Amino acid sequence: MKEHRKRQLQEKLIAGKIYEDNNLLFSTEIGKIVDTNNFLQKCRSISKRANLQNVNFHALRHTYATRLLELNEHPKVVQEILGHSDISMTLDIYSHVMPEIKQAAAAKTNFLFQNKKASPSNEN
Repeated sequence: MKEHRKRQLQEKLIAGKIYEDNNLLFSTEIGKIVDTNNFLQKCRSISKRANLQNVNFHALRHTYATRLLELNEHPKVVQEILGHSDISMTLDIYSHVMPEIKQAAAAKTNFLFQNKKASPSNEN
């Protein structure tokens, strides 16, 4: 993202006064909104170079969010990254990840009780 931002600032300098600063993460060389078809074609091109077949942008976004939750990233952080207005939207969409998180929490609790049993000072 840092490299992308550098390129974007260079494009802004080259375009000069014709650049429309719309504060977009992805824009054309002159700052305008990227046409959806062009954006999707670019995603397909990148996917093809990465040997990813039949992968669309939405699938990549969904996978990214799922992996973050599987890595125990806080759902609020995932919500903000995805731009969801409400955390319930994030949790509703990605609730299928939660069983793994619940299992991990149960394992941590189990580990805690196993350690208490093994403790010589805990005779009650």
